[in-house]
Amino acid sequence: MEQKILEKNFWDNSENAIHTIAILNKLKNICDLWHNLNTKIDYLIELQIIATHDYDEQLLQDIKKQTQKFEKDLLLFEIKAKLINDNKHNAILSLHAGAGGTESCDWVQILVRMYSRWAESKHFTISLINTLNGDESGIKSATLIIKGEYAYTLLQSEVGVHRLIRISPFDSKKRRHTSFCSVDVIPEIDNDVNIIIKDKDIRIDTYRASGAGGQHVNKTDSAVRITHLVTGIVVQSQNERSQNQNKVIAMKLLQSKLYKLENDKKLSHYEQHYNLQSSIQWGSQIRSYIFMPYKLVKDHRTGYEMPQVDLVINGYIDEFINSYLTWRLNNINI
Repeated sequence: MEQKILEKNFWDNSENAIHTIAILNKLKNICDLWHNLNTKIDYLIELQIIATHDYDEQLLQDIKKQTQKFEKDLLLFEIKAKLINDNKHNAILSLHAGAGGTESCDWVQILVRMYSRWAESKHFTISLINTLNGDESGIKSATLIIKGEYAYTLLQSEVGVHRLIRISPFDSKKRRHTSFCSVDVIPEIDNDVNIIIKDKDIRIDTYRASGAGGQHVNKTDSAVRITHLVTGIVVQSQNERSQNQNKVIAMKLLQSKLYKLENDKKLSHYEQHYNLQSSIQWGSQIRSYIFMPYKLVKDHRTGYEMPQVDLVINGYIDEFINSYLTWRLNNINI
């Protein structure tokens, strides 16, 4: 590709030229990461030989720490290599409580924290767009925008029903409960994507926001709900101070949902992808988080599992994302 760029007629087609350079830059970034990892592992091997020869316990402990960091870097490299042909859209993440009442609302709140901590570990930015509090505790539904490179593609691994099994803190008899939360992810579309929405095709309602947000938010009809009459899609935003701000965000959410709907129809794998979406219902969970009678997190699509439940719900989901990307590449080819 570098040789191709040096050809005299390379810039005759500027659109193709720009596209070629963009692909080349992606590939070079992956190659640079690969070479850096090779350098690190060679260095660690040399240190290991020296430490073993000299029986240097302190150096061996240092090597162990560096190796653990290397393993994390290697995992990130594997994920980035699998995303080489994917887009870099930000993600709009929606969570909804299922069967289980207060317990499920608490489960939604736990997952919101899990995804927030995961995003923070990636240095992504998180904006809470809309929340609906539970009747007693927790959250019935929440919508977040997570901004970062490949955020949408990475979080596609989370689309589906997440099941929690634990001794409920809300049950005085300390019985085991099963709770559900559905997770959906759509891309935040770029400003250069033109999605035309006609006024006659939407209905805009305003209402008073609930929950945290300050006196101004809770005492004025600043929250906005937009219904797309053609598709039945409903979006809402309530966490901004003004009605206009919430309307702008709600329209952005609607554009993103319509974009995803149209994009799915154009993709060759549409029917296969749609069948995956249709399985998102209670009893068809993609992942289980079990605290009792044993501790285990298991992804039912890939078979990947981890016994460190506490680690997972605190944001360590990269292993599940990586296993999903491998499964997707091998089975769905999207």
